Amino acid sequence: MKQCFFAVAAVIISSALHAQQSPDDSTVHALDEVIITANRYPQKKQETGKVLTVIGREQLMHSQGKSLAELLNTVAGTTILGVNNSPGTNLTASIRGASAGNTLILIDGIPVTDPSVNNNYFDLNLLSTDQVERIEILKGGQSTLYGSDAVAGVINIITKKNSGKRFGINAKVSAGSYNTFQESAGIDGNTKKLRYALGYSRSTSDGFSAATDSTGSGSFDKDGIYQQALTGNFSFRLSPRLDLRIFSQYNYYRAGLDAAAFTDDKDYAVKNRNLQSGTGLTYRYGQNTLHVNYLFNYVSRDYLDDSTDFSNPYAVFSSSSYIGRTQFAEIYTNWKKNRWELTTGTDFRYNNTFQQYFSTGAYGPYEPPVLNAHMSQISPYASFVYHGPAGITVEAGSRWNHHSVYGNNVTYTFNPSVLLKKLKLFLNIYSAYKTPTLYQLYDPSSGNTALRPEESKIGELGFDVFHTAAWHFRAVGFYRNSRNTIQYIITNPATYEARYRNISNQKNYGTELEASYKAKKWTVSANYTYTDGQTRSGYDGTGLPLGKDTTYFNLYRIPRHALNLSAGWQVSRQIFISTLMHTVSKRKEFIYGSAPQTLRGYCTIDVYSEYQWKLRWKIFVSLKNITASRYVDFLGYNTRRFNCMLGVQLTM
Repeated sequence: MKQCFFAVAAVIISSALHAQQSPDDSTVHALDEVIITANRYPQKKQETGKVLTVIGREQLMHSQGKSLAELLNTVAGTTILGVNNSPGTNLTASIRGASAGNTLILIDGIPVTDPSVNNNYFDLNLLSTDQVERIEILKGGQSTLYGSDAVAGVINIITKKNSGKRFGINAKVSAGSYNTFQESAGIDGNTKKLRYALGYSRSTSDGFSAATDSTGSGSFDKDGIYQQALTGNFSFRLSPRLDLRIFSQYNYYRAGLDAAAFTDDKDYAVKNRNLQSGTGLTYRYGQNTLHVNYLFNYVSRDYLDDSTDFSNPYAVFSSSSYIGRTQFAEIYTNWKKNRWELTTGTDFRYNNTFQQYFSTGAYGPYEPPVLNAHMSQISPYASFVYHGPAGITVEAGSRWNHHSVYGNNVTYTFNPSVLLKKLKLFLNIYSAYKTPTLYQLYDPSSGNTALRPEESKIGELGFDVFHTAAWHFRAVGFYRNSRNTIQYIITNPATYEARYRNISNQKNYGTELEASYKAKKWTVSANYTYTDGQTRSGYDGTGLPLGKDTTYFNLYRIPRHALNLSAGWQVSRQIFISTLMHTVSKRKEFIYGSAPQTLRGYCTIDVYSEYQWKLRWKIFVSLKNITASRYVDFLGYNTRRFNCMLGVQLTM
């Protein structure tokens, strides 16, 4: 790990030495970057004190061969669990130590969730970087603007709309380790009244065994993936003031699975499907806008396990199906007057799930009751922003949420900041919530309709320094206190009967440091995150009673220390080279019915290079984990060693 650190540190120091020159006029001042997610309308970064990170189009173009999850995993305070495990591993986002489902995924500003899973999280496998224009990661409690699940933050994935050309074509073909092949193609264009973008991508990989072969038998089979995605965006100019947007995307993947940690299964697989379709209207009147949006999201997961290859007396055959349907509708307006800005609106959410399971074995067939449940919520909200003299900005807002099962809850935000030439100081105070999921409410064996929402209070304190247009430094301290958190507990140790209850309190806190420098040909960046936390509960992490309320560490699989260092060099107009180091400290692994185990820290180094030919053709090579580090994210499961992708891209 030390060798890894010094190798990339040498690259970055060298980069900085070569970059000691005045930035040219093409350098973009970070304060002038236009963002959307902070207040749900376009604004410059200097106009908000919220903690927001952008993965822009340039970074995406210089990250060919990497998945969306791999890119997010290098953002300060963000951990994507399973990012380098076998293809098809469910990918969940954690921000600042929050558990799955406490980071809300947005697609073009609209929430997407999966009501068929325990925690409502959205599987990042269902999105491809070929579909993405840019990503905005907004941290802190964002429930006032975005509702349930936006406890630790939101990740807004902004899809490709149009390149600005009258007619454009793009295509990419790549191949790499584990017999991986990826292809994508798209067209886009615009006329006087129509803008459109259509895209298709396909990916296949033989993969590797999901489970670790601790016996060294070499008999574990490979768990691969087959994936397809189709997207479409259409925007119609109905009048000078009114635009209509219609959008849809479909994603399907089939992946091999294993039975459990250290346990192979040669005939266990999952099929995932996701369909998103919706429409939106935007009406402009003066400086103000009115938005109306609707989204239908359908997710299905089908598991089939014909388990004849290993001894399992309980189930030699099993099949299960999990279906989630979400309908989201909203109307909101952005209003501006002198120093005042207002965002106010209402959204409606309807979630439904249908789940069934069947298995048979030596003890006969087993078929528990079908779960078919739904819930709804309606939420009006408002947020005011005041831009005062001397660089002072103050935001305050609130949301009232009415849930069809538990009733009502309220959130608030208060975000003052001040910009003093090259220094921005900010203090952010939020409250946020996560509603109980359909599984937690209605599961036939463990559901509990008396559950209340998990409620959190979040604080951030920090500063941004912009010494010149070339470099930026940000330091943030964060704290999150969550009460009424929902825990799966054993209500009868003799029979192992269990239920979900609001019985624990959780605290997470830490620090994020970020720095970047950009010159004519060099870009250097670094971020470090310290995260810690604790849970207070009368039950341990397995759900067994402790006898009395006890405080214990709660950051399972989340590192206390994480560091990312990167450097990019535009060697010439045609050649670009970059390197990235990602290193994390040891982590705790949850073990059901036993004490947690410690996973060792690790470090990986990636190298990327591309050659641009005649402005239309690009050849790229992405080398990942070049030191072939052996590490574990989930105990009993494999991660990628050295792997690479080589490809060609055409843009016209």
